[in-house]
Amino acid sequence: MGNICRSPLLEGWAAHRRADSAVPYQVDSAGTGGWHAGLPPDPRAIEVARQAGIDISGQRARQVQFADFQRFDLVLCADRANLAELRMLAPGAARGRIALVLDWCGVKRNGELPDPYHGGPRDFERVCSLAREAADGLLRRLATQA
Repeated sequence: MGNICRSPLLEGWAAHRRADSAVPYQVDSAGTGGWHAGLPPDPRAIEVARQAGIDISGQRARQVQFADFQRFDLVLCADRANLAELRMLAPGAARGRIALVLDWCGVKRNGELPDPYHGGPRDFERVCSLAREAADGLLRRLATQA
């Protein structure tokens, strides 16, 4: 995927919620495909985030790099297709640190974050809401592991 809809919203919420966390963490987003590299998030994602009080307009899409598997302790994915692709790309030791975001954050067991790209405003609003829930769950889970 290209890193202009779901991942920027997830990154935006996780970064926004970081201020509420006693556990420091670093967030970044990347796509498995590089066709949007260097571009800002989709204007619809920027708008729905803005309406929620978050500015994601400064983010730029990038493709996952091999170094990401060493740089980050955890890699969270929007859906099973990305999960499978990342597990194929990752070195063996990193594969266990890749998970579905909604599942890992306790939002929905085996849940996938739907891709709103071909949808309308309600689809982006739903993804933004789920990204907020994921960020809240991320904080809860990181706090229990600290």
